Amino acid sequence: MKQLTIALFLIGLAFSGQAQLKTPAPSPTQTIKQDFGLASVELSYSRPGMKGRKIFGDLVPFGKVWRTGANSATTLTFGDDVTIGGTKIPAGKYGLLSIPDKKSWTLIITKQLDVTSPAAYDAAQDVVRTEVKTMDMETALESFTMQFANVKPNSCELHIMWDRTAVALPISTDVEGKVMAQIDQLMNKDNRPYFNAAMFYMDNGKDLKQALAWFDKAVEAQPSAYWIQHQRANCLAKLGRKDDAKAAAEASKKLAAEQKNDDYVKLNEKLLAELNK
Repeated sequence: MKQLTIALFLIGLAFSGQAQLKTPAPSPTQTIKQDFGLASVELSYSRPGMKGRKIFGDLVPFGKVWRTGANSATTLTFGDDVTIGGTKIPAGKYGLLSIPDKKSWTLIITKQLDVTSPAAYDAAQDVVRTEVKTMDMETALESFTMQFANVKPNSCELHIMWDRTAVALPISTDVEGKVMAQIDQLMNKDNRPYFNAAMFYMDNGKDLKQALAWFDKAVEAQPSAYWIQHQRANCLAKLGRKDDAKAAAEASKKLAAEQKNDDYVKLNEKLLAELNK
């Protein structure tokens, strides 16, 4: 009886050792978080490999709903409201599905977060459907890959790539409206964000005279801030006030040299060279 107990114990140890064996996932999960607009967008998906297989039209059939990855459902989480395919989508977590075809794909943002097979898909849960054209890649991509590209303050693209096929999903968000509302609100407080507001106005084609007035206030508050003087010089240049822009650039260059910031010394030298043409 004692020998039987020992034997059973040893068998249990053997099975326990097998249960703890860890091997690489055949389709590893990747999570990407990208700052976007005033918030972020996060993507979670699994990455199958080609492994010598024919992908689109075979492993991934044409004309059928695909989870856009492997294993678990693919999800997108928007930290702020976005617009896709002309539809405004509230901040939140959504599923990403696709229907690949030879010349174009239908990309679907859905409320469903658990679709791993066509049978589980419910079209009534669609938030938006949009059709995008396929693009041919020169080199075959072994691992299924998605990434955020062409990221700008108010727009970006989700690139979906595998084998020699790629598609791009445009995503946009209303940054300008939100920032303008913040500026209107914060300019009525004691601690006013003059520099950031001026930069936004200058970079987004707003009233340059108003931007300059805010740069002046920012310089007044921080007279040794060479970076503020440099941007003030840029604003003056955009207004066509070359002599004033040169004076501001020289002031910024002097301050940057005193504070041993060679980068801004060079930036001001470059601006001065352009102003002296």
